[in-house]
Amino acid sequence: MGQHNQTRIREVVLLGFSGEQSINLCIFAVFLFAYLITIVGNTLIIITILIDPRLNTPMYFFLCNLSFLDICYTTSVAPQLLTHLWTNRKTISFNRCMTQLYIALSLGGTEFLLLAAMAYDRYVAVCHPLHYMVIMSRRKCIQIALAAWMGGFFNAVVQTVFTTNLHFYCFNSINHFTCEILVVIKLACSFTFVNHIIFLVAGVIVLMIPFVVVLLSYVYIISAILRIRSSQGRKRAFSTCSSHLTVVSLCFGTVIFAYGRPRANTSPNQDKILTVIYSVLTPMLNPIIYSLRNKEVKRALSNFVRKAFLLEKS
Repeated sequence: MGQHNQTRIREVVLLGFSGEQSINLCIFAVFLFAYLITIVGNTLIIITILIDPRLNTPMYFFLCNLSFLDICYTTSVAPQLLTHLWTNRKTISFNRCMTQLYIALSLGGTEFLLLAAMAYDRYVAVCHPLHYMVIMSRRKCIQIALAAWMGGFFNAVVQTVFTTNLHFYCFNSINHFTCEILVVIKLACSFTFVNHIIFLVAGVIVLMIPFVVVLLSYVYIISAILRIRSSQGRKRAFSTCSSHLTVVSLCFGTVIFAYGRPRANTSPNQDKILTVIYSVLTPMLNPIIYSLRNKEVKRALSNFVRKAFLLEKS
C-alpha cells in the first residue's frame, strides 16, 4: 500500500441529501423550523419546571433532564445538517466527525436510560402511591439521573475509542448527513468484527434493557390501573403516564426499527429518514406531547407566558 493510502483521512465527506439546490433549500426550511421549535419548546419546559414550585416532583425532575438532553442532542446534529443543506461544501474534519459520533452515542444512550427511569417513577407513583415520596426522594432521583448520564457517556467512550483505533486510510465518503457509528465503521480498512460485537453489546445494555424495564413497568402500571374501581380514578391514573408512554413508543420504536431490522434489507435513504425522526423530529415533539397531554404543564406554561407578557408590557 502506497504512502498516500497510509495517511489517515483528515476530512470526511457527508453526502447527506444529494438533491437539487431548490429541494435542499426546502428541506433546510423544514429542519430549521423543527430545530427552532425544539430549542424554544424544550427551553420553555425547563424554565417552567424550575420556576413553578408545583412542578417540584420527581416526574418533572426527570422531564427537565430529558428536555435539556434533547436540546443538546439536536444541537449536535442540526446546525451541521443545516449548513450542508445551505452550502455546497459538505465536508467535516475527521476529529469533528469522531466528536459528533461521541456526543450522539452518549446523549442517545442517556436518553434511553432516562426514559427507563421515568417509567420506574411512574410505576412507583401508580403502584406504591403512599410510599412514592419516600422511594423517589430527591437524593434518589439525583442518583438515578447521574447514573443515566454516566452510563450514556461511558458507553460512548468505549465505542468511540474502539472506533478511532480502526485504520481509516481507504475511503472518506459517508452516504449520510451525520457521523453515525455504523456508517463510520464502514469507512475503516481494518477488521471491524470486534466493533460490531461492542455495538451489539452496547445496544443490549443501553437500549434493550431499558426497553424491558419500560415494558415491565407498564405491565404493573396497567394491572394496577385495571384494579381501580372508579372510571374517573382509572382515567386520572392513566393520564399521569400517557405523555411518557407516547414519547417512549416514538423513541424506542424508531431506534429499535432502525437498528433491529436486517442490515441487508436497508438502504441509505431509509437510514437517513429514521435518523431524522429520532434526532430531529422526536426532540421537537417531546415538549409538544408533554405540554398538550399534561394539564399541570399546560397550566404552568400558560402562567409563565402570561406573566412574561405582562412584565414586558409594564
